[in-house]
Amino acid sequence: MAIAITPSKLSLPQHNPGVTTVLEFLIIKFPAISAEVWQQRMADGKVHWHDGRLINVQTPFKAQQRVYYYREVKSEPVIPFAEKIIFQDELILVAYKPHFLPVMPGGGYVEECLQNRLRTKTGNQHLQAVHRIDKATAGLVLFSVDPNTRAKYHRLFETHQIDKTYQAIASTSDKMPLTNQQWEIKNRLEKSEPRFLMHTVEGQANTHSHIRCVKRSADKALFELKPVTGKTHQLRLHMQSIGWPLLHDNYYPVLQASKPDDYSKPLQLLAQQQEFTDPITNQKRYFSSNTELKLD
Repeated sequence: MAIAITPSKLSLPQHNPGVTTVLEFLIIKFPAISAEVWQQRMADGKVHWHDGRLINVQTPFKAQQRVYYYREVKSEPVIPFAEKIIFQDELILVAYKPHFLPVMPGGGYVEECLQNRLRTKTGNQHLQAVHRIDKATAGLVLFSVDPNTRAKYHRLFETHQIDKTYQAIASTSDKMPLTNQQWEIKNRLEKSEPRFLMHTVEGQANTHSHIRCVKRSADKALFELKPVTGKTHQLRLHMQSIGWPLLHDNYYPVLQASKPDDYSKPLQLLAQQQEFTDPITNQKRYFSSNTELKLD
C-alpha cells in the first residue's frame, strides 16, 4: 500500500449539493472510492480540516471549508524516466517532466509524481506546481518555491500572461502540402463521458490556439503549437479539429482500452518553451526544455 506523505486538499462548494455530512460529499465527489474506504480513512485520522481537527463520519458539511485527506493506492508504478531541473532561484523552479510521469498525485499515483520527486530532491516541502500538463505530455512545468508569492504566479496562467510553445507530431497519410500552413483555432470545450475526456460543443469559445506546420517527412509532420488558453486536452483536440490527431494519443479521436503504459510509444506532445514577465521582479523570463520531438 502506497500512502501519501503530504495531504491532498479540496474546498467544499459554496452551494450544498444536498448532503448532510462531509462523508456524503466525499462519496459523491469521488465515485471510484467506496464509502467503506472513506470511513476507514476517517477512523484512522486521515481526513481533517485546515486547522487539523479530525473529520469523522458524522461531521456536518460546511460550505467553503477546506478538507485534507491522505491518498492511498494498493500498488504504485515507478516511472523509469528522470525529471530535470532547468532553473531554480528563491522564487521559482522550472523542471522538465518526462512522458508518463504525472505532475501531481492522482489516479494510481501517490508519491510517484513530478511535484513529490522535486520536493524530495530539493528538500523544499512547500514546492508547488502552479499549472499542470497531462501525464502523457512531456515538457516544462513551473513551480512556486515561496508560498508567500505563489498566488502571483498562479495568476499568470489564469490571465493568459505566459507565452507557451509546444511541439507535436501527427501522422499525415496523404500528399497534401502542409509545411508552413497555419491555423487559428477557437472553440468551446466541455467535459464529456468518461469525465476525464473533453469534447467540442456549440457556444462561446473558451479555448484558443495557434498552430503551424514546421516540416514534414514521409507520413509524419512536426507542428508548432502556441496555446493562448489552457483547457484540459486543448491541444489534442485542436490538432484533431484540423485533421491531424497526435501520434500515440490513447484518448483522441477514439478512446483506447485501458492498459499499462507502453513506454515505447509516448504521446508526441512536448511543452517546449515558456516566456513571461516575472510578477515579482518584473524581469523577462525565458525557459526552454532543450529537447525536441524528432521526425523519424
